[in-house]
Amino acid sequence: MTKTTTNLLLMLITILAGTYFYITCCSSCGASSVEEASEEPIKEAVTAPVTPEATSNPFAFSDGDYTYNANDNYNFNMSSSSILIPLSQQVTDGIASLKTFLAENAGKVINLTGYYKSDEKNDSAFPNLGLARANAVKNHLVENGVSSTQINTMGKLMEDMVAKGEMFLGPIAYSLGDAAADAEDEMKALRDKINANPLVLYFETNQASINLSAEQRQKVADISRYLDKVEGASCNVVGHTDNVGRRGPNVRLGQGRADFAKSYLVQNGIAASKINASSKGPDSPVESNATEEGRSKNRRTEVTLN
Repeated sequence: MTKTTTNLLLMLITILAGTYFYITCCSSCGASSVEEASEEPIKEAVTAPVTPEATSNPFAFSDGDYTYNANDNYNFNMSSSSILIPLSQQVTDGIASLKTFLAENAGKVINLTGYYKSDEKNDSAFPNLGLARANAVKNHLVENGVSSTQINTMGKLMEDMVAKGEMFLGPIAYSLGDAAADAEDEMKALRDKINANPLVLYFETNQASINLSAEQRQKVADISRYLDKVEGASCNVVGHTDNVGRRGPNVRLGQGRADFAKSYLVQNGIAASKINASSKGPDSPVESNATEEGRSKNRRTEVTLN
């Protein structure tokens, strides 16, 4: 065998050996890589939470050929019955339009339904925030020339209402209708009901604070409704005390309680001009002043209708 032949054989053996080791080693590495890749966990796509769209009710009402529709409304913060100012120009124009329509149609009324949610805090004097909001809108309409006798207010629970941040967009709905035929008899019955079982606010000694029960809130709503519907109507707020101490200071204390109650009613939308505040001091007890229980009943303010 020549030297050239020997060299060719060695080169061939080297090539075959390299090919063998490449196939065996790299195939093993590739399989390992595939296995490792298959063991990697599959990551699922994360979907961002969808924020529900805020509820928005229009300032809209219609009756026959008359229609007004504005894509805006009175707005309120959560747990509040105070109107957010300023109003849009569309709402302002709608108020003027409504005023003209009702003035020309004395037999028509505008019904206001205020919405509220059960998780809102109600700091108003009304049974619920929906009614308080409707009453706030009513007062604003009256300030702008709409007769209170042509406005009805209601409250309605609306749990699916969605706020925009901390604000409710137009939690008020509107409808036009006919005035009740028996409105006069209804108001007379309401007056008799209130005076037979008047709103009574009790006070601790030397204190003037108000914390209304559900029954008392309903009485405030009834009083407000009567004063709105009956022309020239007013209410009497009379402060009373027990007989501890001198009469003069007690009369002044009773007046302070009556004035405080009047201020509270005014803050909740009853016109100050419709409230007469006075004091009888210790002169009209309802219980004996001989016991603490009796004296606590005499420290009171009563609200009745004229």
